[in-house]
Amino acid sequence: MSAISHQHRRRRRTYALVAAAASLATAGALAAALPATASAESSQKHGGGQHFSRYQDVQLLSFNDLHGNLEPPAGSSGRVTELQADGTTKTIDAGGVEYLATHLRQAREGKKYSITAAGGDMVGASPLISGLFHDEPTIEALNKLDLDVTSVGNHEFDEGAKELARLQNGGCHPTAGCYVKGEEFEGADFPYLAANVLDEKSGKPILKPYWVWKKKDVKIGFIGVTLEDTPGVVSADGVKGLKFKDEVETINKYAKVLQRQGVKSIVALIHEGGQPASGSYNYNCDAPGAGDGISGPIVDIAKNITPSVDALVTGHTHAAYVCTIPDPSGKPRMVTSAASFGRLYTDTTLTYDRFTGDIARTAVKSANRVVTRDVAKAPDMTELISKWNTLAAPIGNRAIGYISADISNTGTESPIGDLIADAQLAHGKELDPETDLALMNPGGIRAPLTYAAKGAEGDGVVTYAEGFTVQPFSNTVNLQDFTGAQLIQVLKEQVSGTNAASPKVLQVSSGLTYTLDLTKTGADRVVSDSIRLNGEAINPTATYRVATNSFLAGGGDGFPTLGQGTNDLVGSDDLTALEKYLTANSSATAPIAPPAANRITVVK
Repeated sequence: MSAISHQHRRRRRTYALVAAAASLATAGALAAALPATASAESSQKHGGGQHFSRYQDVQLLSFNDLHGNLEPPAGSSGRVTELQADGTTKTIDAGGVEYLATHLRQAREGKKYSITAAGGDMVGASPLISGLFHDEPTIEALNKLDLDVTSVGNHEFDEGAKELARLQNGGCHPTAGCYVKGEEFEGADFPYLAANVLDEKSGKPILKPYWVWKKKDVKIGFIGVTLEDTPGVVSADGVKGLKFKDEVETINKYAKVLQRQGVKSIVALIHEGGQPASGSYNYNCDAPGAGDGISGPIVDIAKNITPSVDALVTGHTHAAYVCTIPDPSGKPRMVTSAASFGRLYTDTTLTYDRFTGDIARTAVKSANRVVTRDVAKAPDMTELISKWNTLAAPIGNRAIGYISADISNTGTESPIGDLIADAQLAHGKELDPETDLALMNPGGIRAPLTYAAKGAEGDGVVTYAEGFTVQPFSNTVNLQDFTGAQLIQVLKEQVSGTNAASPKVLQVSSGLTYTLDLTKTGADRVVSDSIRLNGEAINPTATYRVATNSFLAGGGDGFPTLGQGTNDLVGSDDLTALEKYLTANSSATAPIAPPAANRITVVK
C-alpha cells in the first residue's frame, strides 16, 4: 500500500447567526498573566509608526472519541457529571451533533483566529445511523462542523488502512457502493494525521504526519499520533501491513521538522489518555498540584515530549480533564481531553507571540464546555441525520426483543455485559452443546439498552438499531478449548500484565462466579480458589469450551492466553447472537428483566 496523499480542500465556512456569543470564562489557566513585558492587547510601534499587536489570542476548540454519535447518545453515555460549588454533583444531558454544531458556532462568534481540532476515534464503534454506512455520515457531519484537523485513533483502523484512505480521500465503498443515487462520497475536508503509523514495506507514514494552520502571520503546527498499542486493541485484519511507532519519539521527531520549517507553535493531537481522580468534567486536576490529579499513559508521554510542543489534545480513555503536566524542562504544559460521544468540547486560548513565533505558554487557558441540549438544533445537522435515518429505517426499526427496564452498561460487571455473555453462551451451545461459558470484553459494549422508546416502536421494544449501537463491531462468536489452568490465567490477565494499571474486567455468562479483591495488587486481585463454574471449582487439568468474540479470540485487549485456544469453531456475528437470544427469551407480554450483575463479587 502506498502512502496516502491528501489535498486539503478549501471550503467556505458557514456560521449560524446567534443572539449572543457563548461565555468564554476560562478555567485551568497556567498563570494569570502574560510575560511582564506585554499584555494580550499590547501594541508596539513598527516601522513607519504603524501599530500592531505583539500577542494574538488563537482559539483552539477540540473534542475526541465521537465514535459516530450523530444523535444524542442514550442513557449514561449521553450525560456528564458536573461538580457543584458545595461539593455535590449533578448530571447534565449532553451530546448530539445538532447541538455540538450550535455550540461550536456560538463559541467561534467574534473569534477571527479559531481552529477546531480532534483527538481521534471520530468513527468506528458507531451507532447504526453511521456504522451501517461505513461512517460516511460522520465524515459528512464533521465537514459541516468545520473540523480543521484530527489525529487518527485506534478505531479508525477497524476496517483497515484502505478504508481509512477512502474516508480521507472519498469514493464509494468497494462492496456496498454508493448509498445515495448519483452521489459519490467526497471524503473528509480535513486532514487525518497519522505520524506514527507506517506502511511496513515503505516505512513511511500512511497519512500526513503533520499539518500547519496559517492565518496572516500566525502559524501553528499540528502533529497527530495514535497509541502505539493500537494492534493490541484492534482486530489483526485492521492493522495488517502497518507498524505503530512510539508516540513520544514520533512527536519529538516531527516537532524538529516543523521548527526547521519555521513553525515554532506546535500542538500534539494524541489518541492516548489518562484517568482523572474525579469523573466530573469540571474537576480541577491541578489541585493539589500540576499533574497530581491524573494518572495513566498520558502522564509519562507528556513528561517526555519536547518542550517545543505547546499543548496536548488527547483522547482514547473517554475521560474529561484539563490538566497541566510538567514538560521535560519542568515547566507546566496544558493537557486536555473532552470525554467522548460529543458530550463536551474543550475551549483553549493559545496566545501567539509575533516576536518569537511561539505560544506564550504561561498565558494558555483552557476549560471543558458541556454540549447542552438547551440550545437550538443546527438545521443542517438535523437534515443530515434525517437523510441517513431514512436510509437506515427499513433495517434499524425492526423489533428484536423486549425489556422490562433499562439494562445499563455501568459497573465492574454490568447488566448488559451479563446479557451479552449469556447470549454468546446460548449461541455457543447451538454450535456445540459442550460449550461451558462465555467471556465478553467490556470495551466491546458501547451503550446500554434503554426502556424508553427512541422512536415509534413503543417503550420496552429493542430495535435492531439499538442492538447495533450496543454491539457495532461485527465480531464473530468463536469457540475455543482451554485448560482450567488457562481459564484461571485469563481471569488473572484482567488485572495483570498490560491490564495491571487499568483493569479490563471481562463480562461473564451465567454459572461462572468468582471474587475480585481490589484491595490486593496485580494477579492476586482475582481470588483463585473462589472461581466456580456451576458451583464447582475449576479443575486445572480439565478442558473447558469457551465462547468469546473474534477480537478476544485473537488475544486482544491484553489477554494473550485467549489467543492460545485450540479446536476453534467460528459462529455468527455477535449482534446476530444477541438478536437470537432476545427474540427467543422475550416477548411483549414477557420482557427480559435486567440481569442482577451478581456473578463477580467485588471487594473494595
